[in-house]
Amino acid sequence: MKPVNHILTPSEKEKVKNAFMLLPPLHQQILKKHLKSISFMDNMPNTALTSPVGTSGATKMFNITFRASLLDENISQWATWKENTCFNQQADSNYRVRVEGGEMDGIVYVLMHEATHVVDVVTNITPRLTKENAAVKPTEFTKNIWRLMNVPAEPYIDSLLEQTRFRSGKPVPISLSPDIYNQLSKTPFPSLYAMAAWSEDIAELATIHHLTTKLNQPFYIVVTKNNAELAKFEPMKNLLVRQRLDQLSTFYKP
Repeated sequence: MKPVNHILTPSEKEKVKNAFMLLPPLHQQILKKHLKSISFMDNMPNTALTSPVGTSGATKMFNITFRASLLDENISQWATWKENTCFNQQADSNYRVRVEGGEMDGIVYVLMHEATHVVDVVTNITPRLTKENAAVKPTEFTKNIWRLMNVPAEPYIDSLLEQTRFRSGKPVPISLSPDIYNQLSKTPFPSLYAMAAWSEDIAELATIHHLTTKLNQPFYIVVTKNNAELAKFEPMKNLLVRQRLDQLSTFYKP
């Protein structure tokens, strides 16, 4: 794939403007000081990328790049696509994995996720590393949840979940999906992607909480076989996930 710059249309600009307006107060404040630029690309392999920008000043600055086709999708469409990258459906085409995330523009979810990465780095929600996989003092957010940057605490290491794409890098047979979401419901992680690293954990937790609690949207994953429901994962009804939500209150202080 050869990404090329995408020029936003007036309607696309409105979608982006609206997504920024829906961010929590702290996110808006921090982005005003630390977001140098955003850009959109066609033929981009991943959905978005937040990158530090080298500056001579002491203020950390960032660029966020988005895949432009995201602007044509609502949250349910985009999230369903992303979730299905975790599964190989060829072995059993009778299974379906669907995310119900409402009808709002997909950019609302993805901007919140990427903006949370900026907030995380600026305010040290998760530990800062001098080198990869270093053992560092946990923060309140990572304490008893993560052992290393990309290694969950012992109680939440599960042999099945370790096989999933964001842990192993490889998709698994879709027939395993009911068991996978059953095991995920026994952890404090709000999504499979949240298990990739503690930076993705805070971004996913903040985004799904914001979507459901502040924007009054649904968010749950349903697994069906021959249209019969086999499993449903609704992170904001998981007690282990809900116990972490108090740590997000600082995002909403005026």
